[in-house]
Amino acid sequence: MTHTLNIVGGGMAGSEAAWQAANMGINVVIHEMRPSVETFAHQTGLLGEMVCSNSFRSDDSEQNAVGLLHWEMREANGLIMQTADKHRLPAGGALAVDRDPFAQSVTDALLAHPNIGVKYGEITTLPDDGHWIIATGPLTSSTLGQAIAAETGAEALAFFDAIAPIIYFDSIDMEKAWMQSRYDKGETEEERTAYLNCPMDKDQYEAFIDALLAAEKTEFHEGETAGYFDGCLPIEVMAERGRETLRFGPMKPVGLTNPHQPDVKAYAVVQLRRDNKLGTLYNIVGFQTKMKYGAQADVFKTIPGLENARFARLGGIHRNTFLNAPTLLTADMRLRSRPNVRFAGQITGVEGYVESAAMGLLAGRLAASELLGQTLETPPNTTAMGALITHITGGAEAKTFQPMNVNFGLFPPVEGLKGGRRGRKDRYKAYTDRAKVDWAAWLAPQPATT
Repeated sequence: MTHTLNIVGGGMAGSEAAWQAANMGINVVIHEMRPSVETFAHQTGLLGEMVCSNSFRSDDSEQNAVGLLHWEMREANGLIMQTADKHRLPAGGALAVDRDPFAQSVTDALLAHPNIGVKYGEITTLPDDGHWIIATGPLTSSTLGQAIAAETGAEALAFFDAIAPIIYFDSIDMEKAWMQSRYDKGETEEERTAYLNCPMDKDQYEAFIDALLAAEKTEFHEGETAGYFDGCLPIEVMAERGRETLRFGPMKPVGLTNPHQPDVKAYAVVQLRRDNKLGTLYNIVGFQTKMKYGAQADVFKTIPGLENARFARLGGIHRNTFLNAPTLLTADMRLRSRPNVRFAGQITGVEGYVESAAMGLLAGRLAASELLGQTLETPPNTTAMGALITHITGGAEAKTFQPMNVNFGLFPPVEGLKGGRRGRKDRYKAYTDRAKVDWAAWLAPQPATT
């Protein structure tokens, strides 16, 4: 091949795009600014580093849209999913991974591929020629972000992502906490005991909410507005919406029985999930926060079982940029004003590791097909990937466009099925059955992968 595909960004989307294109015979260069140019959230210079949660969420491909997305990526020989499976941790039906070995394995696989090279350094402009995929994610550098804004004629939209803290397991009081997945979900004992639970009675919960609301928070810079993606709301923002919000969200007590006090029903429960294979680190599930560091330690130590907690990482908040994709991108992910440039991943307005990697998978295959002189249509919107790309490139309302996780609301209805909660199980199974057939058909004519 005489043409090269350049990919800017070595996160989930960029890594997956490179893998897909390289396996189709294309020479790929990944341009990664880390570690020479650091970000607030990243800890290493590895490709595929996870910066927020270590979870890819549900792995149920029959009843959950993100689980279906997992299935589609596995069928397409996706690097991110095969690496996640390799470094899987117990998570009660979800797919959680040991984050550092995961990123190292992604990096090793890409560096070992004969068609992939990596150049370290910042790309600061949108290229005039060549074939490019911009997959710089939520932490696009300010210089490149300004270049994108200048090209599109509008300011990139922005919202804020928050990161949950990580705690050393040996600092947790297991005489108060216990191990159990909600509703004992999971096929093995390890899965059924994948979460660590800290119970609260009513007085403890009310005191926690008071401390949370009173804690000192991170201030935004002048000109920044505090728009949040609803899937990553800081806990203090949820608490501000109502004192019971957390108790019906990440702190809901349902499906759990405290073995220390089996006859006492907890008023609220804080859950922690294993963050590494050794089980030495646990992250607090759903506890993204913008509290200042000192306040975090004080507030979280009011949780029963965490009184003596030691933190491997405290929470934080960072700016997240994304395009108004329905206005700016074509159906095959090209920038309308500069067709030699495609965008992929979270910067396109999808939310989540899996969704970002999925858009990288599509961008890599679309770009590679073009370089091979082939025509590749985007997948039908009956598939999870097709539903996502259809939404971000035209299905969403441009005036109110916000980041979106994959969900069955993006899929066209299956005729003849009941609506409402009672028909949901049959309806979701019909969605996933149809998607699997259509995805297999879309993959069939593609060049064989290695």
